[in-house]
Amino acid sequence: MTRLFGTDGVRGIANKELTATLAFQLAQSGAAILSNNKHQSLVLIGKDTRQSCDMLEAALSAGFLSMGVSVMRLGVIPTPGVAWLTRSTDATCGVMISASHNPANYNGIKFFSHDGYKLPDEVEDKIEAMVMEGISGKDTSEKSIGTWIEEHGLVKGYLEHVKQSIDVDLSGIKIVLDTANGAAYEMAPSLFASLGAEVHVIHNHPDGLNINKQCGSTHTEDLQRKMLETKSHIGFAFDGDADRLIAVDETGQVVDGDRVMALLAIRLKKQNKLPENTLVTTVMSNLGLELAMKEAGCRLVRTKVGDRYVLEEMVKNNYTLGGEQSGHIIMSEHGTTGDGMLTAVQLAALLKESTESMSVLAKVMTSYPQVLVNAKVQNQRKYNYQQDPVICDAIRQLEKKMSGKGRVLIRPSGTEALVRVMLEGENQQELDSMARHLAKIMEKQLG
Repeated sequence: MTRLFGTDGVRGIANKELTATLAFQLAQSGAAILSNNKHQSLVLIGKDTRQSCDMLEAALSAGFLSMGVSVMRLGVIPTPGVAWLTRSTDATCGVMISASHNPANYNGIKFFSHDGYKLPDEVEDKIEAMVMEGISGKDTSEKSIGTWIEEHGLVKGYLEHVKQSIDVDLSGIKIVLDTANGAAYEMAPSLFASLGAEVHVIHNHPDGLNINKQCGSTHTEDLQRKMLETKSHIGFAFDGDADRLIAVDETGQVVDGDRVMALLAIRLKKQNKLPENTLVTTVMSNLGLELAMKEAGCRLVRTKVGDRYVLEEMVKNNYTLGGEQSGHIIMSEHGTTGDGMLTAVQLAALLKESTESMSVLAKVMTSYPQVLVNAKVQNQRKYNYQQDPVICDAIRQLEKKMSGKGRVLIRPSGTEALVRVMLEGENQQELDSMARHLAKIMEKQLG
């Protein structure tokens, strides 16, 4: 059976794979596993703008209430807002209803523990096991029934928290926001206006079906055009739940997560707020970021793909900055998860403090060409490349040829009979040839 919890909660097509029944069961199981006497018996539930969110919110609420856990509905709010408010209130847990950057017909349920962090795999496994086994009547009959708790301005507290993360106003800065018709459609414009910026907004009219539709962090074309049209200084594109951010400079060029992290890391280093001068990112971040950090006197630590693994490394070693090329940026001084609005505020403050334009600042790193080739192999043998002497020797030869100015990354597919061969270096044509050559060797040895 396929595991319910993926790398970012439980996701699926709403009302087909992710049903109201499943949401109810997840809430009951989550309440049973996460409730204890140390934290108040309360769950905070937030959502993005998908039509299916109301259905899932009602089902989750019923499940928690039936287990004696009271519910506070936060309404439409970015994912990091749920995480921060859960930590602030020391609630039993927080739940975000969102499928992030996915289309409107998908939805997801993401749990946060009382301290605002995503649940560890072992806790998710316990919840999943209980969903499969079912909760007996005895488990619920001995508990009182929960009640609705009014929100009383908590959401404004989150906005104030983000606003106070910088100590400059943004007057004189012209900003374009693409809110992806998602969770930040009201909050982000309000936030930047309150900081004094001149704000232009696109894709901020959600209808339940247009979230992420040709807009937001995965489709920046409209934002790039709007930047040139309004002659703005910087643009920000969020995804559906606003936990990631992609920026655009005044010339209409995209500034991805790698460049944002480079700029923020150097700024934090100057402020003596970057422990061990270390930035945490995944294996997918560009080699140019690693070289830029080295030149700035910083160190890059890489993890597996997924912001949860970045966060684990940060927590383990008390690092303060990490993220992904896709725009999930975690600043642990201010939060426990990726936060698009927080990142945008920090980047805008950096721009305000500088005498340079965003396009000049973005030259902090040079992106190296990347080539990806899929090698078709036997599914049961796709992880054997690490033990195959022919493949290992071929990889060593490529790395020797690159002499520190390139990188070989091998990633078996989680769902297909493929091994993904990614090469990064200075010469696109050479990379194409080397990647195809290595992929053929893999197919011969593992196919």
